[in-house]
Amino acid sequence: MSILITPGQAGDNPMLFPLLEAIAVPTGKPGWPRRKPDLLIADKGYAHDSTRVRLRRRGIKHVIPERSDQTARRASKGSRGGRPPSFDRDAYRQRNVVERAFNRLKQWRDLATRYAKRASIYQASLTIAAIMIWLR
Repeated sequence: MSILITPGQAGDNPMLFPLLEAIAVPTGKPGWPRRKPDLLIADKGYAHDSTRVRLRRRGIKHVIPERSDQTARRASKGSRGGRPPSFDRDAYRQRNVVERAFNRLKQWRDLATRYAKRASIYQASLTIAAIMIWLR
């Protein structure tokens, strides 16, 4: 769907919205391609309040577990802490598909160790590996 390369040890959360913007799925009908996923499943690294607010504004349903510090902060506020965000455990179990895909990509030594010095070469290698995995 889309591949973005981050510089160095950049976090995952800042790249979420540029990645969502880069995705365009053709619908087979005339008009614009589809840009909004049916459901976004993410791990606790994306559990920021600002991320949840932006996803709600864009109308994107999401399943993101709440971090323990967020639970404690909400509990310390008592009744003013609000309700916990909704969480669909069955949908969250589907996240393992993405984790397994990353593990399959890491079987390519060049990708796992990042031997390529240029980002364009690394991205090309990643794209070729993803295509080969998809064709199997």
